[in-house]
Amino acid sequence: MADRPIITLLTDFGTADAFVGVMKGVILGIAPQARLVDLTHEVPPQAVAVAAFLLETAWREFPPGTIHLVVVDPGVGSNRRPLAAEGPRARFVAPDNGVLSPILQAGGATVLHALTRPEFFRQPVSRTFHGRDVFAPVAAHLANGVALAALGPPVTNPVRLDLPRPEPLPGGGAAGQVLHVDRFGNLITNLPEALFAAERGVPVVTVAGHRIQGLADSYAAVPTGRPGAIVGSTGTLEVFLPGGSAAAALGVRRGAAVTVSFAPE
Repeated sequence: MADRPIITLLTDFGTADAFVGVMKGVILGIAPQARLVDLTHEVPPQAVAVAAFLLETAWREFPPGTIHLVVVDPGVGSNRRPLAAEGPRARFVAPDNGVLSPILQAGGATVLHALTRPEFFRQPVSRTFHGRDVFAPVAAHLANGVALAALGPPVTNPVRLDLPRPEPLPGGGAAGQVLHVDRFGNLITNLPEALFAAERGVPVVTVAGHRIQGLADSYAAVPTGRPGAIVGSTGTLEVFLPGGSAAAALGVRRGAAVTVSFAPE
């Protein structure tokens, strides 16, 4: 156990209410030595797939031993299981609703346990705020050195999301979709950088009937007001609009289709 373990928090709670602050208070009451890092609290309400995507883009950037606490939980109070998971570099505390799917797929979490031991919860456990009463205290106990096996029985059948994958197209292209729209209105897709590694010709990106020819080297390389395409920090294709929002200008939301084809040089 690190002297000052890191716990990250990722939720859909926003900051208008006291939910996030209350969770932090519970954690610090149990593990006052913990360092708390806010990944984001602006996940769209109940958008489990978006939370999964954001967690996948972030967790590897933290030191080994970090605990990642995720509370995007439309099934709160139901029979969905709360989970703790552990892999070679990190531990995770989250509802069993598929939010850990990319982590499980990539081998980032290999051991899972259901959270069933009430001595590790805040009592009484409410029907509506398991972030405070279950997930936050469990993350704190993990920071204090409690082993996963002490929290409840092993889990071998976690819920997995059916994550969208690009579909190949003739000529080396692919059909994908927008996974996330960031604060700047950039359209972040599931089309990987590897798609553009081979010398197939000039990439042509099509989204909402708009064709973008070629990839930009930077956001600033495209004239203001004209959509551009770039391989972004997530290692996937982004569509952007210098000086504006590509999502607003193109009328595109999460889930929109994006295709890549290749034109002759």
